[in-house]
Amino acid sequence: MLAQEFIRRKRDGKDLAPADIADFIQGLTTGSVSEGQAAAFAMAVFLRGMSRAEAVALTEAMRDSGTVLDWRDLGRPVVDKHSTGGVGDNVSLMLAPMLAALGCAVPMISGRGLGHTGGTLDKLDAIPGYVSQPDLALFRKVVREAGCAVIGQTADLAPADKRLYAIRDVTGTVESVPLITASILSKKLAAGLEQLVLDVKTGTGAFMATAEEARELTESLVSVANGAGLKTSALITDMNEPLASAAGNAVEIANALDYLTGVRRDPRLHEVTVALGAELLHLAGLARSDMEGRAMLEGTLSSGKAAEHFQIMAAGLGGPKDLIENYRAQLPKAPIIRPVSAAGEGVVAHIDTRSLGLAVIELGGGRRVASDKIDHAVGLTELAGRGVSVGRDRPLALIHARDEASFARAAEMVRGSYRLGEAPPVSSPVLTRIGA
Repeated sequence: MLAQEFIRRKRDGKDLAPADIADFIQGLTTGSVSEGQAAAFAMAVFLRGMSRAEAVALTEAMRDSGTVLDWRDLGRPVVDKHSTGGVGDNVSLMLAPMLAALGCAVPMISGRGLGHTGGTLDKLDAIPGYVSQPDLALFRKVVREAGCAVIGQTADLAPADKRLYAIRDVTGTVESVPLITASILSKKLAAGLEQLVLDVKTGTGAFMATAEEARELTESLVSVANGAGLKTSALITDMNEPLASAAGNAVEIANALDYLTGVRRDPRLHEVTVALGAELLHLAGLARSDMEGRAMLEGTLSSGKAAEHFQIMAAGLGGPKDLIENYRAQLPKAPIIRPVSAAGEGVVAHIDTRSLGLAVIELGGGRRVASDKIDHAVGLTELAGRGVSVGRDRPLALIHARDEASFARAAEMVRGSYRLGEAPPVSSPVLTRIGA
């Protein structure tokens, strides 16, 4: 079918045949489909949507646009998790080595920051020497040796997704649920996974701000993933406040290593980490119940095995061989580290979590445009959560800034992100719903 006829069919609300979808995506990969045609297709899907069968066909075609990895020679369950993004969400950094310590292979393909949300790759780039986008040979080697490797999408994996996403980013079609679904899952399928758990965020710091939007995306992701042969389930989790008490790059790495070594574990962060891990262990047949899976994961922390696997992964990808012992000295530090206090005293009643993410960008810890360089040292720590009393003795956060001007701008944004009350707000569970 001619590309223009293919686009016209979707524009008119008709279903697309799997073979035609495959041909169009092949053309997108080879360049025979123009950017204008790809943009028109994205807008047609944005406006008309896709059936589950169409979304499965699109996901599989994007998966097959490049290399599809095969890990069967490892003889281990090949698992992964994916988060739709938030603020202070560094779960991947802990969960990958925890699962590796339990005999799983975790070839995790992660992304860079998008909008107000932090990116796992940007965080890992804060580790001196860490190669976040290795070639496939090194990727395979580290997965074999460490049990896990957290890296970025290479040119070999789902190249159609790279091209289509860049077009969506500048044509107002990012929020299309079928296109989000295909973008996320094509990379996961190309990574050769056997089981996947999805963490779909909802709240003031999430792309899916309402429970209804999160539920729609969850149901799409789970049904399409399973339709494409990838055993998948999902949790919907709360992003009405930062998940960790830190937001930034080096500061979130430090927070993750504090977690793995037992120095500090933020309660909400711990709950989401073990819940996702237990769900994945159950999917992989390694745990018979949620309680058993949680106990197994806790064991990797108390024994130090999870920290050991993180160290092997980091060193294998070029990082320091003594990172776990000396991470405080090795991670970059901002020259200004100073508290920001609330205008008055009270209890944190509401947090505009998205605004806190934007404060990190204002400090230089994220990108305004794709070409921006990131300052890995800056960010926020000791973030006050909902229900915490703040005032003279308890600041809203510590700001890690490069200079006085960026500190002042970020301080104003942090103060504006918090609303205080006289009594603690009604608590909401961090795990709001299990998708099925």
